[in-house]
Amino acid sequence: MNHNSLAYIHPNAKIGKNVTIEPFAVIYDNVEIGEDTWIGAHAVIMSGARIGNNCKIHPHAIISNVPQDLKFGGEDTLAIIGDRTVVRECVTINRGTTDKYKTEIGKDCLLMAYVHVAHDCVIGDKCILANSVQVAGHVEVGYHAILGGTSAVHQFVKIGAHVMVGGGSLVRKDVPPFITVAREPLTYEGLNLVGLRRRGFSNEIIGQIQESYKLLYQSGMNTVEALKAIETDIAFSKERDEIISFVKNAERGITR
Repeated sequence: MNHNSLAYIHPNAKIGKNVTIEPFAVIYDNVEIGEDTWIGAHAVIMSGARIGNNCKIHPHAIISNVPQDLKFGGEDTLAIIGDRTVVRECVTINRGTTDKYKTEIGKDCLLMAYVHVAHDCVIGDKCILANSVQVAGHVEVGYHAILGGTSAVHQFVKIGAHVMVGGGSLVRKDVPPFITVAREPLTYEGLNLVGLRRRGFSNEIIGQIQESYKLLYQSGMNTVEALKAIETDIAFSKERDEIISFVKNAERGITR
């Protein structure tokens, strides 16, 4: 471990090999930090933090502070950050409550400056939360989703995999996978074609996703009818079934 003498590290903290801790960082008790991770100056890593390997925690970030939830009673909960995730300046990630007992950020994520992730959220791998994104409690964000700067996500909302949320959006309902949403009120804008092509989706699969969303959003059918039509008319693929499953389980309703 390479740590500056001006940093405070609790003697019970578990620090992996080759971890760098810069001046004035504070590492609490009941913290685990993986190998080759860098902790910037003035970062505060509080009890319950579990930080993976090769992460970068930038100055003034605060990881695993207690939830901003009046029901919280001091339970022993966690804030987990996956390998190779980058947490930029002044990000706040609160630990969980008795709902999930953890807040979890996946691997290979980028949380830009001033992002807030509240208690009991689950952010999937390879997600990008741009500057000042605000995520309320109990939110789930799928693999490879991107949330544009200053977006705000209502508590309990689910955002599907490969979604692109336009900057400044207010996300009040669930957002199905593979699409772009923007404007106010938040509206379906079409597929996230740029993202899907970058990630190697075939033209055939992109076509199936497109046809599924035409039935859901542009056919005039209600949601139940549209889901039946997708199941009947669109050839089987895991992406088709992911859309059907997501919409069926959207407790808050979906973005229209």
